[in-house]
Amino acid sequence: MRDSARRALADAPSVDDLDLLASTLRGHMHVLIPEVEQLAVRRHDTAGISARACVDEARRKLNLGNGDIEAVRVSVVQKLARSVDALCRHYVALGGADA
Repeated sequence: MRDSARRALADAPSVDDLDLLASTLRGHMHVLIPEVEQLAVRRHDTAGISARACVDEARRKLNLGNGDIEAVRVSVVQKLARSVDALCRHYVALGGADA
C-alpha cells in the first residue's frame, strides 16, 4: 500500500497509469479506513482522535472525481496517495501491522 502511495508521490505518474493508480489507491483506502477506524474507536487520546480525523478526511477524498484535465488527474492521485500514506501511519501507530 505504501509502495503505491510512494509511486504516486515520488514523481508524476504517466497519463496512462493515472486511472489504474487512482483505482488502486481507492481500493487501499476502502481496506484501510475501516481498519484504522476500528483501532481508533477504542482510543480517546491524541492518537485516536487524530486517526479518526484522518479517516474522515480519507472518506471525503474518496468522493473526488478523477478529473478531466491531466493536471487535475495527477492532483487527485496525489491526494489519494497522501491519504493512503497517512492511514498506513495511523494504522501502525495504533498497533496494527506494517501496511
